[in-house]
Amino acid sequence: MRPLQILTIPDERLKQDSAPVTEFDDNLREFVARLELTRQQGPAAVGIAAPQVGHFQRIAIVDCSNTRKPVPNHGNLVLINPEITHWDGYEVGREGCLSVPDYTGNVIRATQIRLRASDEHGEEKEYEMEGYEARAVQHEIDHLDGILFIDRVVSRRTDLFKRKVYR
Repeated sequence: MRPLQILTIPDERLKQDSAPVTEFDDNLREFVARLELTRQQGPAAVGIAAPQVGHFQRIAIVDCSNTRKPVPNHGNLVLINPEITHWDGYEVGREGCLSVPDYTGNVIRATQIRLRASDEHGEEKEYEMEGYEARAVQHEIDHLDGILFIDRVVSRRTDLFKRKVYR
């Protein structure tokens, strides 16, 4: 199995909305496996969304379990048709993205969220998340709505930074 090609800015397809998943079949599970392989190939990638590889369905994967600093997390999550049902607090934090390889930026995100999503078998699940994991999930859900983190920085002049090293 080979990883998928990641779309990068200024590709206009990254601005496209994604359609809900309606069929939970072997094709979906095969795509999820390839998407996960692609995430693992990305340098320090904790998340990836289907639109980043040109597949416009509401599918994202987030795994904060292998970060340098241990953070509260739910492990490797496949999120199909994710919906944030509640959020609380806010915090500015630095974000990067496989689709924006040359920049990082400061983005305001909720510090706690409640999330409803299905897994790749169609089983609906609910999660409560905080901190870094909540930020990562919000970032990936934005991709499903055609929003990049660079669209959320308060000021491109003061909150967007040229990446020094990308490994």
